Amino acid sequence: MKFGSLFSGIGGIDLGLERAGMTCIWQSEIEPYACQVLSKHWPDIPNLGDIRDIDWTTVERADVVAGGYPCQPFSYAGIRRGEHDPRHLWPMFAECLRVVRPRYALLENVSGHLSLGFGRVLGDLAEIGYDARWDCIPAAALGAPHLRDRVFVIATRRTPMDTDSQSQSRQPKHGSTRPWPSPMGDSERKRREERCRSNSAQVQANNAGGTSPPSPSTRRSDSPCGLFWSSEPEVGRVAHGIPRRLDRLRALGNAVVPQVAEHIANIIMEADNDR
Repeated sequence: MKFGSLFSGIGGIDLGLERAGMTCIWQSEIEPYACQVLSKHWPDIPNLGDIRDIDWTTVERADVVAGGYPCQPFSYAGIRRGEHDPRHLWPMFAECLRVVRPRYALLENVSGHLSLGFGRVLGDLAEIGYDARWDCIPAAALGAPHLRDRVFVIATRRTPMDTDSQSQSRQPKHGSTRPWPSPMGDSERKRREERCRSNSAQVQANNAGGTSPPSPSTRRSDSPCGLFWSSEPEVGRVAHGIPRRLDRLRALGNAVVPQVAEHIANIIMEADNDR
């Protein structure tokens, strides 16, 4: 499956989708440091630049369009202006889907989006002919020792039998139960999230006492991925001598953990095989 990447950042989603077997055909990013990272790791993939300036009628069609549109309008860490925030770029994402018409779309944002602006996103998807399913998946569910809880949406284009006129009246499919498989059940996820907190506290204690943390490659049989991540990427908040330290921290903070994107890509590919 071919995918296009919006709000690509440093390519966290892109890397996960590629690990699942998909192929990237274009990206869209404007932040200078992130663009340098993309050009290094995807030198042959065109960067279409600012999503607000792209003519989607000239862009190669993709099977999947994926991206995490800016979270600042919805994040609890901000003032939550929603649609009134100048960084509210979901309408540009929707316009891409309206023109490109991929079979699937993968959306990512902060969990605070569920209580602000999410209904509008679902309504827009329904209007342009997509059914949506969503869930919150923390990075801890895939083995990381930090939560990073994010909402992910899989939007599926309706079959050719569904006309554009029908799409105006149909509602996105969702229910009171989890709409697509999570890596683990709720009780198991909570247990492992608690273990991740404990592990992170132990790593900090070890670092404070001069003890080296365990290697990230250390095998742990109780980890959902078979690996225990000893810490977040080792770029400390007060590290000295790290080139482009602030740029790196910002990029990491905005990025999606590739393992989570890979998990969702596998769901999409399995669903596509069943259609």
